[in-house]
Amino acid sequence: MRPAGGRKDIASSPAEKKAAAKAIEEHIEPDTHKAGRWADDDTADVVKAFGPKDGDGWLTAGALKSAHETWSDQVKNLLDRLGADKSALRSANTVLQNTDLAVGAGVRQASSLDRY
Repeated sequence: MRPAGGRKDIASSPAEKKAAAKAIEEHIEPDTHKAGRWADDDTADVVKAFGPKDGDGWLTAGALKSAHETWSDQVKNLLDRLGADKSALRSANTVLQNTDLAVGAGVRQASSLDRY
């Protein structure tokens, strides 16, 4: 039975965690990085077009540059988060397995019935 509010499509088996980490590494991270670069190029062109010419320029150039800096920070934060999620997925099985083994070792103490 699923906990209230839980999602049934969350990767829970080792194979699903491995596949999710692989998808992040091979598709989501590169595509996010590519989208960020695409915005860099186009925004730089627009800022240049609206920038100062002969000492005058549009206020739009500064606003776009500021908005793009915010966008770049958000892309970096997203890529950092994706990297952390990928690492967590890859290490979750080891952490959970080691925890299970430690708990099992602690719970299973020698019993007087073991001698029989």
